[in-house]
Amino acid sequence: MTCTFNHTIIATRDRVASAAFYRHVLEAAQAPSWGPFTNIALDGGVLVQFADLPLHVVPEIQPQHYAFLVDDALFDRAYARLVEDGTEHWADPQRPRPGEINHGHGGRGVYFLDPAGHYLEMITRPYV
Repeated sequence: MTCTFNHTIIATRDRVASAAFYRHVLEAAQAPSWGPFTNIALDGGVLVQFADLPLHVVPEIQPQHYAFLVDDALFDRAYARLVEDGTEHWADPQRPRPGEINHGHGGRGVYFLDPAGHYLEMITRPYV
């Protein structure tokens, strides 16, 4: 068997709101949820699970970075939703170019935050 990516768990304070944000922006499919997880499904059978971290156990969520490769049509729709929703976004991870996208690696990209403060990146061309 080859190695493929199957799932990840993203820490949140409101797993339902976080999952809804990803579904809204990325047009991700809702997936069956169980136990402490609210789940969405990406193409290729990848499951993204959102789990609430209790404040008394973990006082601060450490931001992570998640990058999503999308086609040009989805990028256009998702970017339009980010702008329409007033979501802060940047052309690069250091944030000196607010309200812009980049044209790196022969495609387009944008950075923004999810409701839990994780750094999201949406790109139309892979880096390699």
